[in-house]
Amino acid sequence: MSDNDCMLTSSQTIGPFPHEAWRWAVEASTPPGAAAVVIAGRLLDGAGEPVNDGWIEAWTPGAVEAGPLPGFRRVPTGEQGEFVLRLSRAVGCGEPAAHITVFARGLLKHQFSAVFLVDTPGLAGSALLTQVPEARRASLLALPDESPGHYRWDIRLQGEGETVFFDYR
Repeated sequence: MSDNDCMLTSSQTIGPFPHEAWRWAVEASTPPGAAAVVIAGRLLDGAGEPVNDGWIEAWTPGAVEAGPLPGFRRVPTGEQGEFVLRLSRAVGCGEPAAHITVFARGLLKHQFSAVFLVDTPGLAGSALLTQVPEARRASLLALPDESPGHYRWDIRLQGEGETVFFDYR
């Protein structure tokens, strides 16, 4: 038994093998053709450390694309907590680029969020974004990266700069 084995707890809710078990969903959710929007980021814990065994799911309502899961993406995080979402459609006025679900060790329940592109028209009137206190909205905004159509957005699970998570009922 290694020291790392002792660190696992019963709240390791996604289990030890999702990277293998969920591979089908990664492959099934790879968009055909070029992505209209690419959002890259990292999944971070409360201490700002990368979560290297998490999963990010994204759903883009209204996406029209070939394949079994239109508008759905599921990607694992890498060794530094990195992830890349390739979305097939441009974002509508005031809409999120995607609705997000986060799975990670230590989460008793998966978490729901949304990501908005900071340069999307109509954000001031967004039905979802305006429900978030103004001081916390920045945690939901992806910022432009170096290439056109590319954005940067990190997900912080807790602590300072924590991403806003929603409670859907």
